[in-house]
Amino acid sequence: MRASRARPVTLIGVLIATVSLLAGCGLVSSSGTFHDARLPDGARPLDGAELTVTSKSFTEGVLLGKITATYLAAAGAEVADLTGAPGSASSRQAQLNGDADILWEYTGTGWVTYHNQTETISDPQELWQRVHDIEKSENGLEWLPPANFNDTYAFGASMPTAERLRVKSLSDVAALPVAERTFCVDDEFFSRSDGFVPMLQKYGIPYNDPNGVPAGNVTRMDAGVVYTATAEGQPCNFGMIYTTDGRVKNLNLVVLADDRKFFLPYSGTAVVREEVIERYPQLRELLGTISQRLTDDLMQELNGRVDIDGEDPADVAYDWLRSEGLVAAPG
Repeated sequence: MRASRARPVTLIGVLIATVSLLAGCGLVSSSGTFHDARLPDGARPLDGAELTVTSKSFTEGVLLGKITATYLAAAGAEVADLTGAPGSASSRQAQLNGDADILWEYTGTGWVTYHNQTETISDPQELWQRVHDIEKSENGLEWLPPANFNDTYAFGASMPTAERLRVKSLSDVAALPVAERTFCVDDEFFSRSDGFVPMLQKYGIPYNDPNGVPAGNVTRMDAGVVYTATAEGQPCNFGMIYTTDGRVKNLNLVVLADDRKFFLPYSGTAVVREEVIERYPQLRELLGTISQRLTDDLMQELNGRVDIDGEDPADVAYDWLRSEGLVAAPG
């Protein structure tokens, strides 16, 4: 998870079977956790390579790991699947220890959680470059160019609410009458030093201020309940969401633009151990082929297939790769 964020995990029983922790030696994979496939042209640019792919345990992390494992194995690599590592520390530590080679990370996580930086860098490319440089020099990790999705904090509204109030951005929310500035947030986001209260300050509507956002306008609830409350427009017009969560599309929520650039970018990025990418430079092109196709809308769709429809992440990963013409059935 990123910066202690809680994320939905609906397939815990399946994922726990995927990864085990062994004292003293980290993670071990179980077999058969992703689909066999081949590249459509039959090429095997990674023939002879042995790679270990890990991921964090929340849905999006597992999906990215399954996509990567399936695609690289189709390209000829022998892939050990360590996706679904509990928490964020075990997958990160496995890569730092050399027990895992490839892990999808987030630029905001690298900046805030791993390197304790407090400066807010709103430009996604600049933040990626800063994280890339620190990680390469300090940890021997290569953060490849980021994908086209940003799984960060945001505020959403139901379509009827957004249309009724004519809001498209957080500045539009700040311009509303005080009575309409009602919010649903979870306790963790409310209390964060880069969360709700400083966000309101940034937009000129300070918390617990009769001319800003009175305390009575804010309802604190479990993160999962925020989505349904926001969709229903009760007890709040606006709810804290994650931009690539499957419920955004499923509940037809409108994501409001953070036009004053308060929230740190969390661009998804494939991270490879430096010695591994030097040995297999083909990984740059192969992982770039995946990255350039990943968008906020696509991740909402794929996450929703797991969290809402109950599909297996390995199936969703394989189906998407086939739909993009990146892999074909074996044989």
